[in-house]
Amino acid sequence: MLTTLLSLPTVMAFDVDSEGRLLIAYDGSGIRQLHEIGRDGSWRTLTDLADTVRGARYIPGARRAVIEHDTDGNERGQLSLLDLEADGLPELVPLVQDPAYLHRLIDARPDRVLFSTNRRNDVDFDLVARDLATGADTVLYDGGGFMGPVAVSPDDRWALILMAGGPGNSVQLLLVETTTQAVTELTAFDAPNCQDSPSWLPDSSGFVISSDADRDRMALRRFDLATGSWSDLLVDDQRDLAGWSCPDGEHLLVGSTEDGEVSLALHSLADGALVAPIDLPGGGLAARQIGARDPLWSEDGSHAVINYTSPVQPPVVVRYTRETGGLLTVEAPDMPELPAGLAHPESHRVPSSDGEQVPVFVYRPADGGDGSAVIHIHGGPEAAAMRSWNAVIAGLVADGHTVVVPNVRGSAAYGRRWYSLDDKRLRLDSVADLAAIHAWLPSIGVDQSRVALFGGSYGGYMVLAGLAFQPTLWAAGVDIVGIASLVTFLENTSDYRRAVREREYGTLADDRDFLAEASPLNRVDDIRAPLFVIHGANDPRVPLSEAEQIAEALAKRDIPCQLLVYSDEGHGLAKRQNRLDAYPKAFAFLAEHLAQSGK
Repeated sequence: MLTTLLSLPTVMAFDVDSEGRLLIAYDGSGIRQLHEIGRDGSWRTLTDLADTVRGARYIPGARRAVIEHDTDGNERGQLSLLDLEADGLPELVPLVQDPAYLHRLIDARPDRVLFSTNRRNDVDFDLVARDLATGADTVLYDGGGFMGPVAVSPDDRWALILMAGGPGNSVQLLLVETTTQAVTELTAFDAPNCQDSPSWLPDSSGFVISSDADRDRMALRRFDLATGSWSDLLVDDQRDLAGWSCPDGEHLLVGSTEDGEVSLALHSLADGALVAPIDLPGGGLAARQIGARDPLWSEDGSHAVINYTSPVQPPVVVRYTRETGGLLTVEAPDMPELPAGLAHPESHRVPSSDGEQVPVFVYRPADGGDGSAVIHIHGGPEAAAMRSWNAVIAGLVADGHTVVVPNVRGSAAYGRRWYSLDDKRLRLDSVADLAAIHAWLPSIGVDQSRVALFGGSYGGYMVLAGLAFQPTLWAAGVDIVGIASLVTFLENTSDYRRAVREREYGTLADDRDFLAEASPLNRVDDIRAPLFVIHGANDPRVPLSEAEQIAEALAKRDIPCQLLVYSDEGHGLAKRQNRLDAYPKAFAFLAEHLAQSGK
């Protein structure tokens, strides 16, 4: 069953051209490659690389595309061009290549490609335009910082840059004039507001952005360039909103997030009024997939391309026709029948020790399970567990475990107050939420003596912290690319990530004492539960040394710890052959340590 789940192919849209063709990421080979789907539904393979394709855009007005790809998961994106008029598999023509640095594909225009890069000093990201005819670069922004999303206006005059990593998840919003490189700060880091999903109006007169300025939830705000003024377009005090303006100048596609589900509807761009809901299956996630673009409008605004997934649906692409409301689903061409027993989770709130209510999703085996449970903790920490496809969770449920997926304090999508409750010296409050969940488990029929922690990245830190700070509660742990010491993590992570991560965890200069106090490695003598660790050798975010030092420390104390290292992976397992090697071993480890007594 697990092999079947891990092998289910997925698709994801990167771009749509003026003729309605799609650039699709498809992992039928076991590694995500680029394909094109024609208007007639025909498929064409465009890449056959040893590593995953990280992004792609059409070059407008030409049958060419630009792609971003890295090596062995190191995230150092390199840019190459593809001639789509060539027969067979197009040759990759280098466009921006320097394997020592990161180059992130931002956008493509008829005459140039925009990308961000840390090549200037290895730390700060610059916005650069590469001329396709001459190969010359124009630096559009080099003011320093960690660059998040960038949106270029339709008239190519403006670039809107979201600089990530402000205190309390605040985002610095910059407006750059592309010909003069003049920079205007629209919002500052010290103004508490998270912002995302910028979308220019078709006439380039302004933009719509998702923002929690002056409120707890993400609302849709509109900025007018002529007056320099902000206005609220659409507000919902119970849900986070995001919006994507239609090229027809009249409509807005609005995503509404509620308890892990993202629904879509068509609204009026003039006043935000509802025009029509989009009839996607309930209980799922429209857009917001890791690596996927937000919904894409076709050039004329007649169609939108949506990446959709749910707990019972591996990622597919949905083509929405605005005039009729019709939906056409594009799935992997070799998609087998899905395994029986897949189900949506139950939603609960768990009371924590200080009276807070922790949102959790509970996935139950069809037969009720055997009393064991796995707490599956998301990464981030500012991310969120969503109602999306997860083959590992489905496999754990198929193995008979009840799976509890929490959004502990610090998680996104439940309001600014909630995601700020773990900042810096509040870090261990989120770990305390795990103990509250453990205390609550008997109410859903779980044997508290047979519960494991499972998580990746920051979720891996939470696994190790749970085992170290709550050693009597947990029977086992599975840590994937997790942080063993907040101190050594910040000392050894990539230079470009350190500054942005210190804003969340605290700085080495000012908070070293607390960072050490909150580090599982410094409490390793208290760990009693066996541990299974998975890590990629080329991880630029959480260095392999984090896994090595926790494994070594536990070995010295005769605590069972198995470490799997994959030489061709980075921050997680991107290749199917590695997932098929690692996860069955992790599942066997859990089966052994969560078995009923006497079995």
